[in-house]
Amino acid sequence: MPKLRLLTAALTLTATVAVAHQGVSNPAVMARMNAMSAISANVKTLGTMAKGQVAFDRMAARAAAASIADHATRSIDLFEAPETDPKSEALPAIWDNYADFAAKSEDMVRVAQSLAGSIETLADVQAGMEPLGQTCAACHKLYRE
Repeated sequence: MPKLRLLTAALTLTATVAVAHQGVSNPAVMARMNAMSAISANVKTLGTMAKGQVAFDRMAARAAAASIADHATRSIDLFEAPETDPKSEALPAIWDNYADFAAKSEDMVRVAQSLAGSIETLADVQAGMEPLGQTCAACHKLYRE
């Protein structure tokens, strides 16, 4: 059941991304939002496979996990400066405890890289969703509105 809740939360996040980007004027914040949107879209790719909504595709699943790792790596630098925008959902706590934020991002990188290199079957995607979702939740709980 925890896997389903994490997957549902990730898919809900994906659905709200387009609305969140409207009216963002700070280019740094927009770049961060775009990186997070890319992560979300790739989590959705994996999630729809895991739930059987789309056919399992080993190469697409590996590519999605690799893209998550890439964007998570980039997000560490994208969040380094305390840029803000009224549309931003990033909490000031990021910059109050940037080392923890960066460590949590690195956790996502490691989990996604491991997943990208190990997916062979649908069961691998399904097994990887919980640890991946936990890395999302770890940051969102503390650092996102």
